[in-house]
Amino acid sequence: MLSRIARPAAATGAGALRRGIATSAQNNAKVAVLGASGGIGQPLSLLLKNSPLVSKLSLYDIAHTPGVAADLSHIETKANVKGFMGPQQLPECLKGCNVVVIPAGVPRKPGMTRDDLFNTNASIVATLTSACAKHCPEAMICIISNPVNSTIPITSEVFKKHGVYNPKKIFGVTTLDIVRANTFVAELKGLDPAQVSVPVIGGHAGKTIIPLISQCTPKVDFPHDQLIKLTGRIQEAGTEVVQAKAGAGSATLSMAYAGARFVFSLLNAINGKEGVIECAFVRSDETESPYFSTPLLLGKNGIEKNLGIGKITSFEQQMVADAMSELKASVKKGEEFAKNFK
Repeated sequence: MLSRIARPAAATGAGALRRGIATSAQNNAKVAVLGASGGIGQPLSLLLKNSPLVSKLSLYDIAHTPGVAADLSHIETKANVKGFMGPQQLPECLKGCNVVVIPAGVPRKPGMTRDDLFNTNASIVATLTSACAKHCPEAMICIISNPVNSTIPITSEVFKKHGVYNPKKIFGVTTLDIVRANTFVAELKGLDPAQVSVPVIGGHAGKTIIPLISQCTPKVDFPHDQLIKLTGRIQEAGTEVVQAKAGAGSATLSMAYAGARFVFSLLNAINGKEGVIECAFVRSDETESPYFSTPLLLGKNGIEKNLGIGKITSFEQQMVADAMSELKASVKKGEEFAKNFK
């Protein structure tokens, strides 16, 4: 079942890949996971090790990475696994990377918002992306660390400082919102979740998460009260997991799945696969927010084309309008932090 992960959004015409992993003569990618010993990092690394798209897997953290790497290295797949621990070993970890995924940071606890993580995670992301800008400036950078609405602007500003900024290669991984929307819609309609595709636009926190149920494939309809309830559940699904784990962390396994799905889509696109589409939080001119998640056509050099918001209902238009002030404030907070970060 692990090979079913990579799948672009069928809603935007890229359903042919479904969840299979494409094979190609170019399957020699080096992928680094920064924060590989953590709750997301370990299962994410396992899923990446399982993929024929990855030939080198570099695992970095400030503790326990040699053990995680040794454990994964025994799995009978081709990816060569190496563990790196501590800042001195980070340059070697990043050298020659095609894709870097960053789940590093602290998770939410009950009662916390994603923004409450800002003070700790902002510094971690700024430090790690600064190393990426120095040692693998051409790599695709995939940020999982929350709050994504601020950590992506931080990443962009860090890359600008180093003179290597390319907005087509910096992604905030919002894929878990899409995965949840697909799952919840499928549950309500008695469908196979693997055949459902709901674009989710906006940001990656609370009301900035905007599921476009009107663009779902296959087409689905809900009474307005059920639509409001479904939308609210998708927006607060992370909190659902935080509360269920009762202080033991946040969404780690489903986030690892979603992170792997996004990385596999990127790698397929890098390998020349056409029609690979995923939503992600990126630099954008689609709305008045300078960063916004929409379906993206991925290519060999990252974002090939931003497919935009498309036709949406008045209910969805109102959600976009309601998200703007929070989104712009989160973006500004990230940018200001990066400007003052030494």
